[in-house]
Amino acid sequence: MHKEYKLTKEGVEGLKQELDDLIGSRGEIAEKLKTAREHGDLRENAEYHNARDEQASLEARISEIENILRNVEIATPHNSDVVELGDTVILKGQKGEQKYTIVGSVEANPMESKISDESPIGQALIGKKVGDEVVITLPAGEMSYEIKTIS
Repeated sequence: MHKEYKLTKEGVEGLKQELDDLIGSRGEIAEKLKTAREHGDLRENAEYHNARDEQASLEARISEIENILRNVEIATPHNSDVVELGDTVILKGQKGEQKYTIVGSVEANPMESKISDESPIGQALIGKKVGDEVVITLPAGEMSYEIKTIS
């Protein structure tokens, strides 16, 4: 059984670019390993072990991205009047306006205001309409917002 990943079109493109970049860096790591091997005894060769660790991390990330791309469902907002995956929502609350883009968990990045549909905020917003009051339960308590726009 495999997990299906929900991503926006932009998220898929970003992962494809990352995958290309990682595959392109395989040669660089192979060169580091070759150079480190030439230094002799591999048991006590920190340069060699660091390069092996770097290679393992690279291959793990490549494998992870390939798995995500094999099992991806691309979310395309239907321009409906309800919040869906891929929509950008502007909320108005006591502390002013906040803008969030609803994305799948793989591409969530709170620093860029991209929140997962599985997060408390994402779950509270999915299916709501402009003008709806949304109460979001967070560890710090409940916050109340009004949905101003959906795009």
